[in-house]
Amino acid sequence: MTQTAKQAGHILIVDDNTDILIAAKLLLKKYYQKVHTTDNPFDIEEIVKTQPIDVILLDMNFSQDAISGKEGFYWLKKVVEQDPSIAVLLMTAYGDIQLAVDAIKAGAADFVAKPWQNDQLLGAVAAAYAHAQDKQKVGQLTRQTQGLNQALNQGAGGKNFDFLGQSAAMQQVFSTIEKAALTDANILITGESGTGKELAAHAIHQASLRRENALISLDMGAIADNLFESELFGHKKGAFTDAKADKVGRFELANEGSLFLDELGNLPLSQQTTLLAALQNRQVTPVGGNKAIDVNIRLICATNDNLQQAVDEGRFRQDLLYRINTIEIRLPPLRERSEDIPLLVNYYLEHFCHKYKRTLSVSDTDLQTLSAYAWPGNVRELAHAIERAVILSEGELLDISTVVGQVTTTAQPSQADSAQSESDQLVNADTFNLEELEHRTVRAALKHYQGNVSQAAKALGLTRGAMYRRLEKYDL
Repeated sequence: MTQTAKQAGHILIVDDNTDILIAAKLLLKKYYQKVHTTDNPFDIEEIVKTQPIDVILLDMNFSQDAISGKEGFYWLKKVVEQDPSIAVLLMTAYGDIQLAVDAIKAGAADFVAKPWQNDQLLGAVAAAYAHAQDKQKVGQLTRQTQGLNQALNQGAGGKNFDFLGQSAAMQQVFSTIEKAALTDANILITGESGTGKELAAHAIHQASLRRENALISLDMGAIADNLFESELFGHKKGAFTDAKADKVGRFELANEGSLFLDELGNLPLSQQTTLLAALQNRQVTPVGGNKAIDVNIRLICATNDNLQQAVDEGRFRQDLLYRINTIEIRLPPLRERSEDIPLLVNYYLEHFCHKYKRTLSVSDTDLQTLSAYAWPGNVRELAHAIERAVILSEGELLDISTVVGQVTTTAQPSQADSAQSESDQLVNADTFNLEELEHRTVRAALKHYQGNVSQAAKALGLTRGAMYRRLEKYDL
């Protein structure tokens, strides 16, 4: 057998004969990255836990039993139970055809008689290593399939809607997406809350060369800090208290496809370092695991935060920002593309009429009223407003008064004036209903901070999770 370069594999040799351990290690270390040895089979479990073992050369007979091979079969069973992706070669000085057949039936990759010829041993280990790699790939595909099914069962999210716009601002966005999507460049989508960043991510993926594979999404603002690595990189059963089964991370699920990380500006600095290392190495290691998994993803990130300002303030890593924003796409707020409002109103009207089995149209006057409204919650607010109107309207015309109230048809105020106006409404409110006051307060804070959820939450004295629950509660 000829081998000129070392394989990346880790080999473990288990034999109570020191001479065998030394001879096998001297031979195999020329061809494999790491060769571990032990003369005690009780060490196997701990070594497999802490090292990414691919192949185990396992003696069949230790001190308890000289020739039957029962000990070898016992430890073979233990290895298969602990990690079925490891290929096991059983070794014995007492060659027996039936013993070899039984060993392979029990899960061994092959059977090696001692003393061996070097070429024969190298050939057997090479075949076992290739077999282990095949089993690891099958296992990864199986985990990916199971994880993808779980992700799909969580709901389709924003990808049910089309990414629309006919304004000059949106045409510029579409042009940038068309150029960038066909590359593997990392893309950062910026814009206020509700401008359609998730829809843009789906549009990028569908226009990319990876469209046949999955787009996996994760809202970084909605995961607990202690679950960050588990969500992104996965975990092994028993890695922590609630890890009752293996979990596939989002990086692995997105392999060969696209990974969309939403609200990236919410990521703490300590976790930014971990994310940067995964992006640089293109590898992840599940929590509690010891084998790095190669990943090939196209990264799409989104934020409503000003990341350069966050860098200046020490809240975001400059090197991570460089890594994620090869291309930056800014989504304009709806007030900057009011000519798109009639298109969006009619689109969502048709969608929700179909969903709720209604037949409704919108009058020209109401369309003008909707077009004049500032829509601080952007496209998300418009979609929710149309949905509520479809549900509550009577007759054949959409009744917008049920959802948007007295909308002014005058020129739209500036951001500062608009935020101040809503603050004044809070002070002069003629209601003492706590829920209504909370609704107005959250809305005013969002408007004041131009849709930046993190800053609004901080100003209100709320955690990100509590803020998101209120946004959901009030459809903001």
